[in-house]
Amino acid sequence: MFIAGIVSEALLYSCFSLLIGSFILSLLPKTLRPEIKIPKSVLLGAALGIAIFSFLPVLKIVLYLYEDLGIGYTLTSVLTNFEVGKTWISTGIISLILFIYLIPIKLEQKPLFSLTGLIFTLILVTSLGWSSHAASLSKFAGFLIHTAHFLAITTWVGILMVVSWFSQNHDHWLKFLKWFSPVAILCFVTTTITGISLMTFHMELNDYVSISAISYGQTLLIKHIAILPLLAFAFINSFLIRKRLINDPSYNPLPWAKLESIIVLVVFSITGALGQVSPPHELSSMIRAGGASKLFSFFHPGEITFPITFSPGIVSITLFLIAFLFLALVIVTFIKKAPKALALVSSLLFILSGYIGFMLSIS
Repeated sequence: MFIAGIVSEALLYSCFSLLIGSFILSLLPKTLRPEIKIPKSVLLGAALGIAIFSFLPVLKIVLYLYEDLGIGYTLTSVLTNFEVGKTWISTGIISLILFIYLIPIKLEQKPLFSLTGLIFTLILVTSLGWSSHAASLSKFAGFLIHTAHFLAITTWVGILMVVSWFSQNHDHWLKFLKWFSPVAILCFVTTTITGISLMTFHMELNDYVSISAISYGQTLLIKHIAILPLLAFAFINSFLIRKRLINDPSYNPLPWAKLESIIVLVVFSITGALGQVSPPHELSSMIRAGGASKLFSFFHPGEITFPITFSPGIVSITLFLIAFLFLALVIVTFIKKAPKALALVSSLLFILSGYIGFMLSIS
């Protein structure tokens, strides 16, 4: 179920991203973007995927309770009495309506088609925010922050995914970057601010290092480290690509955009893993109940003494330097026109060495 949760949540993010990116790009004049052709099957699959992949939290509750009550009664009870079940019913209905709506239309025919699809998708985003863990802790504030966080991510990533995988050419790429770069920056800033706010629902920020003792903290740490290679690719695709296109208009930027979208999928998968582990409440009691994370125990066997402190030594500092050399290598790969696979491998090595460096820095 843990793996299924990771996969389903990553795919749920991807489905929302594909729909939002498709609708936004279809609303724009063709002079502000490359020619894009999105297969109808992708749009229909994304609409249906939202209903399917958002069902997993309901399924987890049903599987936890059904042995005593029976599968049919438990499912009915969860769907009608639990907030997550009632929210999924509305999500499933709206997703089905969107699916049916998309069958006969062609987005390129009328802007109204894309605008209507975008409205349906935004309703689904708010539905997801209403059933989020943050909303259960602080209904209105949690709902607003989670919704803004999710919408910022899926807008940025959605436009990137659609334009990188479904563009027929790279015409008007400089004009595309002129508006997309500030949009991406705005989305990233919004994601950062709301992400920090969401963290405060579960933990004190000054407990960040101590939280690494449990699975939630380990996953959060890996996610934050993985964001840095994504920023390196964003820098390449926003600024360095622009300079290269000015000097060489025939240069094809699509392969690098695709690489950035692959890193996005890695981050989505880590986010999916984060959703499968319990957030911290009383840290010491969680350690007593479930023990430290296996990853944490691998680096720090034995009894844990709180608070855990961050005090890098010569080995960890060396690993941090190596990590940032790998990050720099991503940019050097682009500048020197080296094989693009080197950039992807360097990103993964940055995550690995940065993580090990952090773990060896705590005591």
